[in-house]
Amino acid sequence: MTTGQDRAASPAEPGDAALDAGATYVEYCGERIALDADRRFFIGREADLSIDDNPYLHRRFLVIHNENGLWWLTNLGTHLSASVSAGDVGFSATLGPGARMPLVFGETTIVFTAGPTTYELSLFARAPQVKSVTRPEYSGGHTTQGVPTLTESQKLLIIVLAEEILRREGTGASAIPSSAQAARRLGWPLTKFNRKLDNVCDKLDQLGVSGMRGGGGKLASNRRTKLVEYAVSSRIVTREDLPLIDAEAARNAAG
Repeated sequence: MTTGQDRAASPAEPGDAALDAGATYVEYCGERIALDADRRFFIGREADLSIDDNPYLHRRFLVIHNENGLWWLTNLGTHLSASVSAGDVGFSATLGPGARMPLVFGETTIVFTAGPTTYELSLFARAPQVKSVTRPEYSGGHTTQGVPTLTESQKLLIIVLAEEILRREGTGASAIPSSAQAARRLGWPLTKFNRKLDNVCDKLDQLGVSGMRGGGGKLASNRRTKLVEYAVSSRIVTREDLPLIDAEAARNAAG
């Protein structure tokens, strides 16, 4: 991960005229750069924000621009992807080559890897903003179908797979542990972990969540990634659940 020492630029102070209240800006390694709604802002090896002379990084990899009052992020690359997240609202997504998405979360974390180096930057946009969704309490009626009911052990399985993503905003799919690593973290036998994983994936598959099982000649080799993406974005698991991992590991170590 790059650090502030990787760049010689001096950070702008929050009180600078360019960063008055309501300004939209990019922050990278302590430096804040105000964005102009009438001008596209490029990020890459040779761009408005020249991150690094890393030959694995596109000269112009990402572009941020304002369109009809809405800020957009576009991936101009041909083979690199960026992980985009907003921890406060439980949003996480991968922006592939040629894709674009609106930046509506107030604070958005953008992480990408080029060659051996991973970079992280943040974008702060004033409006419009999306707030986290809360579940209303109902005293009667029928529950809407679609929210999975998980056992304690099934939820633990998802939490341990999503642990690094929940601990640190912007962490991508590469941080998801293997089944063997996750089983060791909980103190479970691998056979138990794989059985629970099959049960969870079958349950979500029945609810229509894609990528939970193989079909049509495809292997579900990325089902752990799909499972974590779904669980984090739908807030089945949150950062508040993380202490359950150590509690389970301690219980199994004592037993």
